[in-house]
Amino acid sequence: MRETILDLKNIRLVRDGRRILRDVTWRIAPGEHWAMIGANGSGKTTLLRVASGTLWPTGGTVSVLGHPFGTVDLRELRRRIGWVSSALAETIHRNQSALAIVLSGLRASAALYDQPTAAQTDRAEALLADLGCGAVAASRFGVCSLGEQQKILIARAMMADPELLILDEACAGLDLPAREHLLATIDALAARGGMTLVFVTHHIEEITSAFSHALLLDDGAVAAQGPTETVLAGEVLSSVLKIPIRIDRHDGRYWPRIGAAAPTDSKSEARNTKQRPNG
Repeated sequence: MRETILDLKNIRLVRDGRRILRDVTWRIAPGEHWAMIGANGSGKTTLLRVASGTLWPTGGTVSVLGHPFGTVDLRELRRRIGWVSSALAETIHRNQSALAIVLSGLRASAALYDQPTAAQTDRAEALLADLGCGAVAASRFGVCSLGEQQKILIARAMMADPELLILDEACAGLDLPAREHLLATIDALAARGGMTLVFVTHHIEEITSAFSHALLLDDGAVAAQGPTETVLAGEVLSSVLKIPIRIDRHDGRYWPRIGAAAPTDSKSEARNTKQRPNG
């Protein structure tokens, strides 16, 4: 087994005189799943573009899936990295069927241009069924719900058997039921093993117990990283976001509240509630 899935050291990126990434060091070990959070403009997507080999940094070193950049064909390496985002859905040919979109993942193209083999079609159908979208395989991508579209894109990414799957704000725009269904799907993917997940979100409550670690970015720099429960502590988030935040944790999920610091868990909240006098 390789020692690291991702190993970024002192990554710097400067564009038009502006520092976008500031000495970012980040390491993902096999068996870990990471959540990435940060305000708009904090550098989340930019950092992941560096990690996926689509953007070259100004300084620092990058190694992905055991291969240092500069010593590997990035085109081959990118085939082992899946990327799903709400923005990706806008580039997909919406008149093609869900099945065709999944099959396009074989070449990471926006549509299906080659005739697939029977085995490839069977695999695409199985992936859709496994993600709960078997019934829409023949439907045009554009008429599927947003939640179905995201699952279709996950199936598309999985056609190439990625070792690293990046989910960049995959829940953006989803209503509550669709979001929870998608999060359950992501949890199931994490539980299978064999693939590392990186989940980018603005919403802390979307980070489930499937994610063992978290990375918090602030203005292009690492503000905190490590075990999820450590990074998502109220005092850490309050310091970085410059507002008082308390975190209540229920069933492995983190629920933020703006306001005075403290109690940090639902049990302590319940105890305090019981102690309040009536009246």
